[in-house]
Amino acid sequence: MTDLRALRLYARTRAAPATLAVLAATALGAAWAAQRLLEQPGAGPTARLSVVVLAPLFAAGVVGTGLFTHSAELERGAVRPWWPRRLAHLLLATALAAMLLALAVPGHFDAYGASAMARNVIGSTGVAAASAVVIGARLSWLPMMVCTAVTSLLGATDPADGGVAAAWAWQFRPEDDVRAWLTALAIFGCGASLHACRGTRPDNGG
Repeated sequence: MTDLRALRLYARTRAAPATLAVLAATALGAAWAAQRLLEQPGAGPTARLSVVVLAPLFAAGVVGTGLFTHSAELERGAVRPWWPRRLAHLLLATALAAMLLALAVPGHFDAYGASAMARNVIGSTGVAAASAVVIGARLSWLPMMVCTAVTSLLGATDPADGGVAAAWAWQFRPEDDVRAWLTALAIFGCGASLHACRGTRPDNGG
Protein backbone atom coordinates (compact mmCIF):
# COMPACT_ATOMS: atom_id res chain seq x y z
CA MET A 1 0.00 0.00 0.00
CA THR A 2 2.85 2.37 0.81
CA ASP A 3 4.50 1.68 -2.55
CA LEU A 4 1.22 2.30 -4.37
CA ARG A 5 0.76 5.58 -2.51
CA ALA A 6 4.30 6.61 -3.41
CA LEU A 7 3.66 5.73 -7.05
CA ARG A 8 0.51 7.84 -7.11
CA LEU A 9 2.35 10.75 -5.52
CA TYR A 10 5.16 10.45 -8.05
CA ALA A 11 2.69 10.40 -10.96
CA ARG A 12 0.86 13.42 -9.56
CA THR A 13 4.03 15.49 -9.11
CA ARG A 14 4.96 14.74 -12.74
CA ALA A 15 1.50 15.73 -14.03
CA ALA A 16 1.08 12.25 -15.52
CA PRO A 17 -2.68 12.59 -16.19
CA ALA A 18 -2.16 15.84 -18.09
CA THR A 19 0.72 14.32 -20.05
CA LEU A 20 -1.44 11.37 -21.05
CA ALA A 21 -4.28 13.63 -22.13
CA VAL A 22 -2.04 15.84 -24.28
CA LEU A 23 -0.36 12.82 -25.88
CA ALA A 24 -3.77 11.37 -26.77
CA ALA A 25 -4.83 14.70 -28.26
CA THR A 26 -1.56 14.87 -30.21
CA ALA A 27 -2.19 11.41 -31.67
CA LEU A 28 -5.70 12.38 -32.73
CA GLY A 29 -4.42 15.55 -34.35
CA ALA A 30 -1.66 13.64 -36.14
CA ALA A 31 -4.16 11.09 -37.45
CA TRP A 32 -6.39 13.85 -38.79
CA ALA A 33 -3.51 15.72 -40.43
CA ALA A 34 -2.04 12.55 -41.94
CA GLN A 35 -5.36 11.60 -43.47
CA ARG A 36 -5.84 15.07 -44.93
CA LEU A 37 -2.38 14.94 -46.51
CA LEU A 38 -3.11 11.58 -48.11
CA GLU A 39 -6.30 13.00 -49.61
CA GLN A 40 -4.43 15.75 -51.44
CA PRO A 41 -4.10 15.36 -55.24
CA GLY A 42 -0.87 13.61 -56.21
CA ALA A 43 -0.14 12.44 -52.66
CA GLY A 44 2.67 9.89 -52.60
CA PRO A 45 4.66 7.87 -50.04
CA THR A 46 6.24 11.05 -48.62
CA ALA A 47 2.91 12.84 -48.15
CA ARG A 48 2.93 12.29 -44.39
CA LEU A 49 6.57 13.22 -43.83
CA SER A 50 5.70 16.51 -42.12
CA VAL A 51 3.40 14.73 -39.66
CA VAL A 52 5.97 12.01 -38.97
CA VAL A 53 8.53 14.72 -38.12
CA LEU A 54 6.44 17.32 -36.29
CA ALA A 55 4.12 15.13 -34.22
CA PRO A 56 7.01 13.31 -32.45
CA LEU A 57 8.68 16.67 -31.90
CA PHE A 58 5.61 17.90 -30.03
CA ALA A 59 5.16 14.63 -28.16
CA ALA A 60 8.79 14.70 -27.02
CA GLY A 61 8.24 18.20 -25.69
CA VAL A 62 5.23 16.98 -23.74
CA VAL A 63 7.18 14.07 -22.25
CA GLY A 64 10.19 16.27 -21.51
CA THR A 65 8.08 18.90 -19.77
CA GLY A 66 6.49 16.13 -17.70
CA LEU A 67 9.92 15.32 -16.26
CA PHE A 68 9.77 18.52 -14.22
CA THR A 69 9.93 18.06 -10.46
CA HIS A 70 9.34 20.45 -7.58
CA SER A 71 11.53 18.43 -5.21
CA ALA A 72 14.85 17.79 -6.94
CA GLU A 73 16.84 18.33 -3.76
CA LEU A 74 14.62 15.95 -1.78
CA GLU A 75 15.09 13.28 -4.44
CA ARG A 76 18.86 13.59 -4.27
CA GLY A 77 18.78 13.23 -0.48
CA ALA A 78 16.34 10.31 -0.40
CA VAL A 79 17.32 7.05 1.27
CA ARG A 80 16.29 4.99 -1.74
CA PRO A 81 17.84 5.82 -5.13
CA TRP A 82 15.49 7.61 -7.50
CA TRP A 83 17.11 6.62 -10.77
CA PRO A 84 14.90 3.49 -11.22
CA ARG A 85 11.77 5.66 -10.88
CA ARG A 86 13.09 8.26 -13.31
CA LEU A 87 14.09 5.61 -15.84
CA ALA A 88 10.79 3.72 -15.54
CA HIS A 89 8.85 6.98 -15.92
CA LEU A 90 10.74 7.94 -19.07
CA LEU A 91 10.51 4.48 -20.62
CA LEU A 92 6.79 4.24 -19.95
CA ALA A 93 6.04 7.73 -21.26
CA THR A 94 8.13 7.14 -24.38
CA ALA A 95 6.52 3.77 -25.09
CA LEU A 96 3.07 5.26 -24.65
CA ALA A 97 3.82 8.22 -26.93
CA ALA A 98 5.35 5.97 -29.58
CA MET A 99 2.37 3.61 -29.51
CA LEU A 100 -0.26 6.36 -29.70
CA LEU A 101 1.44 8.20 -32.54
CA ALA A 102 2.24 5.02 -34.45
CA LEU A 103 -1.47 4.20 -34.47
CA ALA A 104 -2.10 7.59 -36.06
CA VAL A 105 -0.29 6.70 -39.31
CA PRO A 106 -1.20 3.17 -40.44
CA GLY A 107 -0.15 1.90 -43.84
CA HIS A 108 2.70 2.95 -46.15
CA PHE A 109 5.11 0.75 -44.25
CA ASP A 110 7.79 1.23 -46.92
CA ALA A 111 8.15 4.96 -46.33
CA TYR A 112 6.64 7.08 -43.55
CA GLY A 113 4.26 5.02 -41.48
CA ALA A 114 4.03 3.69 -37.96
CA SER A 115 7.64 2.55 -37.71
CA ALA A 116 9.05 5.92 -38.77
CA MET A 117 6.73 7.65 -36.33
CA ALA A 118 7.82 5.42 -33.44
CA ARG A 119 11.49 5.91 -34.34
CA ASN A 120 11.14 9.67 -34.33
CA VAL A 121 9.31 9.63 -31.00
CA ILE A 122 12.12 7.56 -29.48
CA GLY A 123 14.93 9.75 -30.80
CA SER A 124 13.20 13.06 -30.09
CA THR A 125 12.34 12.01 -26.54
CA GLY A 126 15.97 11.06 -25.96
CA VAL A 127 17.01 14.59 -26.88
CA ALA A 128 14.30 16.03 -24.63
CA ALA A 129 15.41 13.87 -21.71
CA ALA A 130 19.04 14.98 -22.05
CA SER A 131 17.92 18.59 -22.44
CA ALA A 132 15.90 18.36 -19.22
CA VAL A 133 19.12 17.52 -17.40
CA VAL A 134 21.07 20.39 -18.95
CA ILE A 135 18.57 23.26 -19.25
CA GLY A 136 15.56 22.04 -17.27
CA ALA A 137 12.33 20.26 -18.16
CA ARG A 138 10.37 23.37 -19.06
CA LEU A 139 12.73 24.16 -21.96
CA SER A 140 13.52 20.56 -22.89
CA TRP A 141 11.58 20.92 -26.15
CA LEU A 142 13.84 23.68 -27.46
CA PRO A 143 17.03 21.81 -28.54
CA MET A 144 15.09 19.22 -30.53
CA MET A 145 13.12 21.93 -32.28
CA VAL A 146 16.34 23.73 -33.20
CA CYS A 147 17.90 20.50 -34.50
CA THR A 148 14.84 19.81 -36.64
CA ALA A 149 14.83 23.31 -38.08
CA VAL A 150 18.56 23.26 -38.86
CA THR A 151 18.33 19.84 -40.52
CA SER A 152 15.44 21.01 -42.65
CA LEU A 153 17.15 24.27 -43.62
CA LEU A 154 20.33 22.47 -44.63
CA GLY A 155 18.30 20.44 -47.09
CA ALA A 156 19.34 16.97 -45.93
CA THR A 157 15.76 15.74 -45.99
CA ASP A 158 15.71 13.92 -49.33
CA PRO A 159 14.93 10.22 -48.77
CA ALA A 160 17.32 9.39 -51.60
CA ASP A 161 20.30 10.90 -49.78
CA GLY A 162 22.66 8.43 -48.17
CA GLY A 163 25.95 8.44 -46.33
CA VAL A 164 26.35 10.65 -43.30
CA ALA A 165 23.06 12.44 -44.00
CA ALA A 166 21.23 9.19 -43.32
CA ALA A 167 22.44 9.38 -39.72
CA TRP A 168 22.18 13.02 -38.72
CA ALA A 169 18.96 13.58 -40.70
CA TRP A 170 17.40 10.52 -39.08
CA GLN A 171 14.04 12.22 -38.51
CA PHE A 172 13.48 12.58 -42.25
CA ARG A 173 14.55 9.10 -43.30
CA PRO A 174 12.19 6.33 -44.48
CA GLU A 175 11.31 3.85 -41.78
CA ASP A 176 13.40 1.04 -43.24
CA ASP A 177 16.64 3.03 -42.92
CA VAL A 178 18.73 1.06 -40.43
CA ARG A 179 21.20 3.89 -39.81
CA ALA A 180 18.40 6.26 -38.87
CA TRP A 181 17.04 3.70 -36.42
CA LEU A 182 20.46 3.13 -34.85
CA THR A 183 20.95 6.87 -34.48
CA ALA A 184 17.57 7.34 -32.81
CA LEU A 185 18.13 4.44 -30.43
CA ALA A 186 21.61 5.68 -29.53
CA ILE A 187 20.26 9.16 -28.82
CA PHE A 188 17.52 7.78 -26.62
CA GLY A 189 19.95 5.51 -24.77
CA CYS A 190 22.25 8.43 -23.97
CA GLY A 191 19.40 10.75 -22.99
CA ALA A 192 17.65 8.17 -20.82
CA SER A 193 20.87 7.19 -19.05
CA LEU A 194 21.78 10.81 -18.38
CA HIS A 195 18.33 11.63 -17.03
CA ALA A 196 18.17 8.52 -14.86
CA CYS A 197 21.55 9.24 -13.29
CA ARG A 198 21.36 13.02 -12.94
CA GLY A 199 17.67 13.88 -12.83
CA THR A 200 16.09 17.06 -14.08
CA ARG A 201 17.88 20.36 -13.64
CA PRO A 202 16.13 22.49 -11.01
CA ASP A 203 14.10 25.35 -12.45
CA ASN A 204 14.82 28.42 -10.36
CA GLY A 205 11.95 30.19 -12.00
CA GLY A 206 9.38 27.65 -10.79
